[in-house]
Amino acid sequence: MTREEFQQIYGIAGESTAIKEIAGTVMQVASTNLSVLITGESGVGKEVIAQAIHGASLRAKNKFVAVNCGAIPETLLESELFGHEKGAFTGAHESRKGFFELADNGTIFLDEIGEMPLGTQVKLLRVLESGEYNSVGSAESRRTNVRVIAATNKDLDFEIRKGMFREDLYYRLRAVSIHIPPLRERVEDIPILFNLFVDQVKKKHHVELKGISPGAMHRLETHTWPGNIRELKNLVETMLVLERGDLITETTLDKYLPIRQSNSFLPVQLLNKTPEQAEREIMIRALIELKNEITALKESLQSSVQSGMVIVHPDGNKSSGTPNLPLNISIEEAEKILIAAALQRNHFNKRKAAKELGISERTLYRKIDLYKIPFDSSYEKLFM
Repeated sequence: MTREEFQQIYGIAGESTAIKEIAGTVMQVASTNLSVLITGESGVGKEVIAQAIHGASLRAKNKFVAVNCGAIPETLLESELFGHEKGAFTGAHESRKGFFELADNGTIFLDEIGEMPLGTQVKLLRVLESGEYNSVGSAESRRTNVRVIAATNKDLDFEIRKGMFREDLYYRLRAVSIHIPPLRERVEDIPILFNLFVDQVKKKHHVELKGISPGAMHRLETHTWPGNIRELKNLVETMLVLERGDLITETTLDKYLPIRQSNSFLPVQLLNKTPEQAEREIMIRALIELKNEITALKESLQSSVQSGMVIVHPDGNKSSGTPNLPLNISIEEAEKILIAAALQRNHFNKRKAAKELGISERTLYRKIDLYKIPFDSSYEKLFM
């Protein structure tokens, strides 16, 4: 079976390099019993990859049980996973099977594994190591033969450092690690996904679509998609149903696609303009955006100095109060210090750091790459 055929069968839509590599990895590991850890932002399609692994495995004829660990209260999660005996706790009027028993000989998908309490993590580690577990209220060990696939949108390395996730469990889960990039980083997949969702909506709601204008597709490709594939799918369904299949234009998108408050997301109206005019307007807007962002960074740096925030200096040292910055410091050096300090304060969460700085995530990523600031919590390495 070719990779293209595999993607078609298991619904792994996309032609970006990242998606092709992910599909190739899934094809390699599906037939094994290795645990898999899938990481990525919410809405990138982690469950689709999990289902593909199960579907292409030797367990495909048995159950695939999906559990959202973040949606189940901590007090009930252990019971839901491992079952409980009658009278084990208030309200346990009868014995109940857990998800691990229901998934026996199949696959269990533990979504949002980063939300799992430490006590439950210990029991999960035991299952991974020996296949044994105890239901709540029972002293009798039971055995299960399941493949575990876990997923998270959290930085588990950071959760380990905080003491919120067990390091031994982390390494057990990530026998194979698959990272799914956000949709904004694989723009070439957007038209493919758009057409896929259009076909699905047509069948579900019996509507047609006259098409989408080039300007509207460009708008989709330049949107940041904080909700990733899930956001795109919901957008397509809403537009097709409410617009009754009419041609989707930029004007149509204005009604359904949220416009960010930041200047970097203000729409550029390109209707009735030549390609040269459109390109010139985009370049002018980009220059204006860059100027505004530099101004915002300088103002934020001045505010940080005045408020006595902790600053990481180019030599790797930290200080509180007014930083000892040279009087002739360049804008580039000031930006580097400010960005590094914001990343430090937000524990290297890029989204929070960008929000604090008042710039877009896209700009923050560009600046991090420009100044070679590593995604690393080792403060001494920030300016090597």
